[in-house]
Amino acid sequence: MSRQIQLQPSAHTFTADENQSVLDSALEIGLTLPHGCRTGSCGACKGKILHGQVDLDVYAEHALPTAERESGYTLLCRAHPRSDLLIEVHGVEQSMDNPPKQIPCRVSRLERLAEDVMLVELQLPATEPFIFRAGQYVDILLADGQRRSFSIANAPTKTGWLDLHIRLIPNGHFTPRVFEGMKPRDILRIEGPYGSFWLREKSDKPIVMLAGSTGFAPLKGLVEYAIHIGLTRPIAFYWGARTPSGIYLSEMAQSWQSMLPGFRYIPVVSETYPDDGWTGRRGLVHEAVLTDFADLSQYEVYACGAPLMIDAARSSFTRTRGLPADAFYFDAFTFTVRPDATG
Repeated sequence: MSRQIQLQPSAHTFTADENQSVLDSALEIGLTLPHGCRTGSCGACKGKILHGQVDLDVYAEHALPTAERESGYTLLCRAHPRSDLLIEVHGVEQSMDNPPKQIPCRVSRLERLAEDVMLVELQLPATEPFIFRAGQYVDILLADGQRRSFSIANAPTKTGWLDLHIRLIPNGHFTPRVFEGMKPRDILRIEGPYGSFWLREKSDKPIVMLAGSTGFAPLKGLVEYAIHIGLTRPIAFYWGARTPSGIYLSEMAQSWQSMLPGFRYIPVVSETYPDDGWTGRRGLVHEAVLTDFADLSQYEVYACGAPLMIDAARSSFTRTRGLPADAFYFDAFTFTVRPDATG
């Protein structure tokens, strides 16, 4: 049965089938609601039910704590309408130019960026344009019906390919194949683009970017796009990893300082040893931001990495540094909460 969905404050309306999530129904008609993983793991698609009822698929508790659910909040990627709905959700955009679609692509290049990070360059079909925004991600569709999500690591300034930074998950279902068996000319099937993690170009606020490990990938796309459009807003780019080897494209990030006015690059490592030669900042990456900024009330933050980093940054920046909640844009790297999903 179809249900009528109304969004506030944007006043968008659409219909959603009970067998689909509210998010999937919106995406099908080119309406982009804030979202990330689409598996109930990251919390990016949170909205408040003002009227009506939904059923929820399985989700991660940290993405929707019990207190929030009891206050009316839900995860739109897991919510199935059981009545007409009135939902409060911010950041809704109409984006008819790039609805998700499935296409085949060919592996054109593999390069090991670190011991556990592989660059996978995908050649897109010349006959089927693939439109995306810097910062979005795609799903790789596996033969057994499972899928794995990876951020696009390049800007859409040149057409014809996508770069992915794939981190090895030991004993994972997919990523070991990338490191052990994948080769150039292999064919993959992808679906996308997905995600609402992109640069808000209409803003004039200075920017703090926060990357954890391969969370660097979508932020790399954002910076490349910023260079392409000649962005003049100051950007402070913090890249955190456990060890120095996790900062796997540091020279590239360093080079952006000469390409963008007001761009600063700050690498941060949480575990260092006497023989690793590290002379940069030490500690947790979000704490480096707290050290450097007493007031974030006039900033926008773009953060990508593990959920713990995202949660710590969002909480501390909004609670102690005055960052408006709606100025924190994030993409949390999570595994699906389904029990069959590992790497």
